[in-house]
Amino acid sequence: MKKLINATDDVLTEALRGFAAAHDDIVRLSLDPKFVARKAPRKGKVALISGGGSGHEPMHAGFVGVGMLDAACPGEVFTSPTPDQMLAAAEAVDGGAGVLWIVKNYAGDVMNFEMAAEMFAGESATVLTNDDVAVESSLHSQGRRGVAATVIVEKIVGAAAERGDDLAACKALGDRIAAASGTMGLALTSCTVPAAGTPTFTLGEGEIEMGVGIHGEPGRRREALRAADALVADMLGAIVEEIKPAKGAPALLLVNGMGGTPLMELYLMLDAARRRCAALGIEVARTLVGNFCTSLEMQGCSFTLTKLDAETTTLWDALVHTAALRKGP
Repeated sequence: MKKLINATDDVLTEALRGFAAAHDDIVRLSLDPKFVARKAPRKGKVALISGGGSGHEPMHAGFVGVGMLDAACPGEVFTSPTPDQMLAAAEAVDGGAGVLWIVKNYAGDVMNFEMAAEMFAGESATVLTNDDVAVESSLHSQGRRGVAATVIVEKIVGAAAERGDDLAACKALGDRIAAASGTMGLALTSCTVPAAGTPTFTLGEGEIEMGVGIHGEPGRRREALRAADALVADMLGAIVEEIKPAKGAPALLLVNGMGGTPLMELYLMLDAARRRCAALGIEVARTLVGNFCTSLEMQGCSFTLTKLDAETTTLWDALVHTAALRKGP
C-alpha cells in the first residue's frame, strides 16, 4: 500500500484539519465529536445535515456552505458516523426552522441518523437517497444504495432552504429529486482502505466491474473492458429503464469520477453520454463533471441522470459557495 499518510488511526483527524485550514472562510471544524459546519449559519433557515463514511471526498464536507449543507458528519473511512456526531452538528447549526437530514441508503447511516433524530429536541425530517440502479439490495442496504445523486439532492434542496422554504417543503422537494434520479457506476480498479492495507477486490487485466458500489461492493457483473460508447450505452440504458424520463424532457447529467480517473477521460465519457442521450430523446439541459462522490483512489466513473422541471432547474442554477461546488457571482 502506497498512501500519503502518517498513522492509519490519524488519517481522518489530520485530513479534516487540513480541509478546515484550506477553507476557513467557509467552514468551521469540531473534532470532538467530529463534524464540519457552515462558518456563519443563518437563523430562521432550515438546516441541512448529511454525512457518511470518509473516503468519498468531496462528499460531504466539501458541500458545506452557502446554498448547500449546513453541516456534514464524517465517519472513519467507509464507516458510518455516530449519532453523537449528528446530534452535535444539529445543535450547532439549528436556526430555529428545523433540521433536514439527507441520508444515503446504507444500514449504518440510516440507523445512526434515526437515533440522532430521536435524540434531537427540535423538529426534523429525513430524505433518503437510493439512486444506485445497479442492484436492488446489498449487504449494506435494504433496497438501492445511495450514491452520487445525494450531491444533486443537497444542491437543489440547499437552494430551496436558502430562499426560505420551510421544513415540509424541503423534505418534499428532496424526496422528489431522489425519486427522479438514477445512478450507475463502473470500476476499472479497486481502492485500498488505509486500515486494510490491501485492495478491496481484484480485477484481471482488461476486466471491469459494471455497477460497482462506492465502497467496492459488487455490481451487476464482471466483464471485459469495451469501448467507451458501448459502456455508456449500458450504463445509461440501466438508468433510463429505472427512472423513465419523458422524451424531450430536460435532465441533469452528472459524470462523476471515482477518485483515480483523469478528467480527460471523464470529459470523453460526457461526450459519449450526450450523444447517447440525444439518441434516446433525452435533453441534457445541465451537466456536471468531476470528482464529487469518490471511492478513494478507485479508477472508474458513474453517471447520474436527474429529471428536471422549471423549478428544479432554477434551484440547480442558484448561487452556491462551498469548497467543492461554486456557482454565481
